[in-house]
Amino acid sequence: MEGLKKAAAREALKFIEDDMVVGLGTGSTTAYFIEYLGRLIMEGELEDVYGVPTSYQARLLALEKGIPVVGLDEVDAIDIAVDGADEVDPHLNLIKGRGAALTMEKIIEYRAGTFLVLVDESKLVERLGQKVPVPIEVIPAAWRAIAEEVEVFNAEAELRMASRKDGPVVTDNGNFILDVRFHRIEDPLDLEIELNNIPGVVENGIFADIADIVLVGTGEGVKKLER
Repeated sequence: MEGLKKAAAREALKFIEDDMVVGLGTGSTTAYFIEYLGRLIMEGELEDVYGVPTSYQARLLALEKGIPVVGLDEVDAIDIAVDGADEVDPHLNLIKGRGAALTMEKIIEYRAGTFLVLVDESKLVERLGQKVPVPIEVIPAAWRAIAEEVEVFNAEAELRMASRKDGPVVTDNGNFILDVRFHRIEDPLDLEIELNNIPGVVENGIFADIADIVLVGTGEGVKKLER
């Protein structure tokens, strides 16, 4: 799958022009895009391009690859945001957040003039929730109460635990992540709104009606999907 991710990342470079502010997503596929974008900037193929990172990971990688980095509060507008996704349905609704950066991703990508999504073909699903749970960023003190609250949606929540430290994953914002498996997601936009209405929820990983273009790496090349 790495070859398919790289192909989608290279194709995304065609959407980047001089004098652009680019939202830089988090994750393995976007990491390839950041690497390739940095190479073009360092070689002088692109000028006056600035990145707005969605996480510490994206920021550190962008700086390492030579991309000038600015904060969200330092720019008037974001021309394009480029990020990956964990699932993409036929209507280009997404599940994101395996990298635990969903809150800043949604803030930046919602404000971008164009939101460009990079995936390999394994991320395409008939309906959201088929393969992965929906991540929900929550205030730490409220995680147990929220885990019980989501049961009304016929769902099961699990606190995400860290792999290289004891205890739960802690986001860049100092919060916890609940991974919630739903029996069936009928209306992604409605569920996205309902989850965010639960007190203590910071943001959730359903990105409905926000993606403009999805580039899909396949065995036959990169396929472009548009809303």
